[in-house]
Amino acid sequence: MSLPPEKASELKQIIHNHLLKMDIHGRIREVLAETVKDDQGEAHRPLSEVDFLHALQRRGIIDDVMKDLHFTKGGQRLDAEIGSPQRPATHFVDQNVTQLERTNIDPSRRYLYLQVLGGKAFLEHLQEPEPLPGQVCSTFTLYLHFRNQRFHSKPAPCACDPDLKEGFLLEIHKEGIGSTMADSTTMLSLCDPVHLVLIKTDTSSETTLVSSYFLDWRTVLGSPNGKTCFAAELMGVGSECKVPAGVLTVSLELYPPLTEPLSSDIISTQRSLERQRTAEKERLFLVYAKQWWREFLEIRPSNQSKMVKIFAQDENGINRPVCSYVRVLRAGRLLESPRQAARFVSLLTHEKAPVVGGGGGKQEQWCTLMAFLCRGKGDCEDHATLLCSLLLGFGLDAYVCVGTKNRGTPHTWVLTRGTDGSITFWESLTAHRYLHQAIDPDAPPLAPQPKPSSPYRTVGCVFNHQTFLANCQPSDSVELCVFDLQNQSRWKAMSEEALKSVCAPGSTTSLPPLPPLCAPSLDPAAASNQLELEMRFLISEHRKDLELATVWDDHLSYLLSSALSAYELERCTGVSCGNEEFQDAVRRAVPDGHTFKGFPIHFLHRNARRAFATCLRSSFCEEIVCCRGDHVRLAVRVRVFAFPENACAVWLMFACKYRSVL
Repeated sequence: MSLPPEKASELKQIIHNHLLKMDIHGRIREVLAETVKDDQGEAHRPLSEVDFLHALQRRGIIDDVMKDLHFTKGGQRLDAEIGSPQRPATHFVDQNVTQLERTNIDPSRRYLYLQVLGGKAFLEHLQEPEPLPGQVCSTFTLYLHFRNQRFHSKPAPCACDPDLKEGFLLEIHKEGIGSTMADSTTMLSLCDPVHLVLIKTDTSSETTLVSSYFLDWRTVLGSPNGKTCFAAELMGVGSECKVPAGVLTVSLELYPPLTEPLSSDIISTQRSLERQRTAEKERLFLVYAKQWWREFLEIRPSNQSKMVKIFAQDENGINRPVCSYVRVLRAGRLLESPRQAARFVSLLTHEKAPVVGGGGGKQEQWCTLMAFLCRGKGDCEDHATLLCSLLLGFGLDAYVCVGTKNRGTPHTWVLTRGTDGSITFWESLTAHRYLHQAIDPDAPPLAPQPKPSSPYRTVGCVFNHQTFLANCQPSDSVELCVFDLQNQSRWKAMSEEALKSVCAPGSTTSLPPLPPLCAPSLDPAAASNQLELEMRFLISEHRKDLELATVWDDHLSYLLSSALSAYELERCTGVSCGNEEFQDAVRRAVPDGHTFKGFPIHFLHRNARRAFATCLRSSFCEEIVCCRGDHVRLAVRVRVFAFPENACAVWLMFACKYRSVL
């Protein structure tokens, strides 16, 4: 079979990369040294090529090379794959976390091969001990987003010089140009950065955002051979955004390379022009925002105390208009309804940004969406902006509300307006919904008034991706507020054109690109089985310490599934169903004269020991787990429900039945 020249060179490059990754030269040197050493004892017989090949075969090196290198023939493609199914380069996330390879290379497209060659100077981990084989340790994981493509590295043990080595194949495409290969001019105009997010995961599965870095990849356009290598200094986040977190050595390779690279002057001029345009737009918007704020304060002096937030700091300490944190986000087939979207957002852990030294103050940190999703946790602002983005994607008229809840705590939540004028509040941390009905302060004293149904106390402003409105009503109390957003006497609006100049996608180079949601890679059935086995073991050991025998009732355990399914369905839809069938099945499974007790509980993690310790704090659960009596039978059931980004709703139910003694 003969290959066209471009296919032959492509195949050579793929094999070359594979051999480099295996460190084939190092392994050959080892075999050569051993073969020469063995040969010295045989009367200095000359070492032939055949002897050397036999030595390579004995060591299994040739088998290792061929075992992992598979070739598939297709009409337009010859791919080499390393233990992973075929997938397009634009696939959202790599399911095989061990390695990302050059797969499905289309010779008519342009690609950027980004390699991370290791980390250095992560000084916070200077004293980190070397992990023993099989030992659980804290790890670094690098996440990457570029033009609708998301990938992540395999976890690497935390160290001062972490072994972060990974390759990512990124397709460089421009919307609307079809399969035409992107030329140098087109690529120079693509200002989308590569967003790198470094996450630390500790031994208890808790995640920490280490750094969020935007890489301008266009320097490779000026490299003579289409390759460049440099050190990227990652900065910390939040209050440490000016302190270096560490350094990554990054290699960029354009594939295929440009026949005529661009000059460095052209690239630097383009970047300088982009910076100037962005700076000018941001300066003009700031001038407008100051004037708008002065006009707002002139309406009435009490407006000074209202929570009107025009700008917010992201994890890198950069001030951005709050409207830029909301985009229209469609989840494809990953989420089926607005209520399921609310359930998904509520499963992401709520955690305030850490403050060094404490003191009771709150560190402001509105995370970029990529950093929030990779970390899997964030503050109420992160949850509210994500939920608002998803509800906009589902076609609702949604806004983020900034105000306070009971006890005057600052808070953000989401509001949707129906076509009939109805107002619904969505709590992004719990997925609860509240129908808002304003109290009429001018109504007669005996006129019936609606009772406040939501936990929200005041509202200062509402906004989405293209609208910003400040509450200029006499009172900012939620129960008195009228959400007639078109009424200029109640709500002062910012110019939509001014907002669009700095918040619309592509308006400025400083806006972080919007990443897509990733499908869950978790197998819910396998995760449920694993956690249930671990829970059974912990219960048995706990009862053994109390000198109690444990007898499991597998049939009763199975029956608990329908109850857990009904609980999750109710959380997603707000509709309760299926409880009657569960109760009927339990009555049939529990003989006359026996007592049944059950205890359901909900978690956002899959750590069995943490969950069991939490359960035992409930006296009712402890009563079931430590049950003593006649004919005691125990049951436990676990159901893991997987959502995008591997967010999990974990339901556990403990149960027991025993003969009642009068």
